[in-house]
Amino acid sequence: MGNKKGSFVGLLPLIIFVILYIISTILTGNASTMPLNTGILIAIICAFVFCAMRKKDENTMSFDDLVTSFCKGGGDDTLILMFFIFLEAGIFSGVANAMGAVSSASNLGLKLLPASMVLPGIFIIGCVLSFAMGTSMGTVSALMPIGIQIANVTGMSMPMVCGAVVGGAMFGDNLSFISDTTIAATRTQGVAMKDKFKANFLMVLPAVIINIVLLFFNSSSTALDESALTWDFIQLIPYILVIVLSLIGINVILAMGAGIAAGLIIGIAQGSFSLAESLTVVGNGIISMEDTAVIAVMVGGLVALMHYLGGIQWLLNSLSRSVKSRSGAELSIAALVTLLDLATTNNTISIITAGPIAKDISQKYGVSPVRAASILDLFSSAGNGVCPWAGQILAASGLAGVSTLSIVPFCWYSIMMFIFGVIFILIGWPKGIVKNTEQAPAAK
Repeated sequence: MGNKKGSFVGLLPLIIFVILYIISTILTGNASTMPLNTGILIAIICAFVFCAMRKKDENTMSFDDLVTSFCKGGGDDTLILMFFIFLEAGIFSGVANAMGAVSSASNLGLKLLPASMVLPGIFIIGCVLSFAMGTSMGTVSALMPIGIQIANVTGMSMPMVCGAVVGGAMFGDNLSFISDTTIAATRTQGVAMKDKFKANFLMVLPAVIINIVLLFFNSSSTALDESALTWDFIQLIPYILVIVLSLIGINVILAMGAGIAAGLIIGIAQGSFSLAESLTVVGNGIISMEDTAVIAVMVGGLVALMHYLGGIQWLLNSLSRSVKSRSGAELSIAALVTLLDLATTNNTISIITAGPIAKDISQKYGVSPVRAASILDLFSSAGNGVCPWAGQILAASGLAGVSTLSIVPFCWYSIMMFIFGVIFILIGWPKGIVKNTEQAPAAK
């Protein structure tokens, strides 16, 4: 599919979508003027048009084959898994809210944390949870309902709370030993996970500290009536189940399913809803995330068409041939995996795609494999943490009922991952892992 040189035309559908999204927001002052699904649909139509206009050669596909390729892209196993996680997140959120788990969890948090530490607390809990679970999607799904309730009680900005949750989720996505991105980055570069963790953690530590400070100064100063902050341990069981099962390595689908089942049983037992009403609660939860789930599938199909048009290959070729130094090599790896992530909205796939090229570049210019793995994971995770059409922000947006674009400016942690990542590439820090002493000296 496509040619080895690639074509910039393959990126145009995504560029058109981004431009339309930004222009509609600027003209109306409302980020929800053009729904995300409408924008993605326009990009898909443009992609099919470009495919039809493509110069005929031995690799040319018929319209029927293009449709099949589009469907296969949307039916990628990672995307279908994400589809069901979205739906489970909606069900879990709806059940937890209806049976009182959200209120109990948020009230307990508000009781334990001073007002100035509520936002940093959400971020830190997200970091711990995502590191333990190894999944940013599971973290957003479990933590976002609590964040929403806290925002409602304290009056804090909902997009800011979403940004704190997404930031915490991306921390673990980047650093967890069981995260797909960690596995992909270390395997493509042939390094040990513990070595990559040490290097990666040092690169993101300033971002963690500064983000906590920023959240501290933006937390609510509202004095709360603690007598009204009631909570029930029994109602916390769904959250405890999800966290504990995730900690011991149970698949997120099963962990979320157990939390949903526990929530339904407790809700019925405590009289929060009847058995018949529980069916409506589940149905409403599915409906709340249907749009988000469908967008993920649409994006998968769009990416398949972009591959056929040569857009992804063009990106790979354009960035890899501009390398001339060690820092240039590292910057090209960072740019490559970031752009692939923004194009595919999947940081694991972007690492797998960029990994072999990153390994060739690092060997040629003397970059340590540990350093290359850290850069791949850091920048792909940061990309997912600021991309309005990536799963994490889509999930937070869908649960909180705010636009994806309103969340992005508050994804401070992911933004600072970019900033410090670039700074540390330019200054060659941490010093001990920059150069690959086992390879040829870096090219001048």
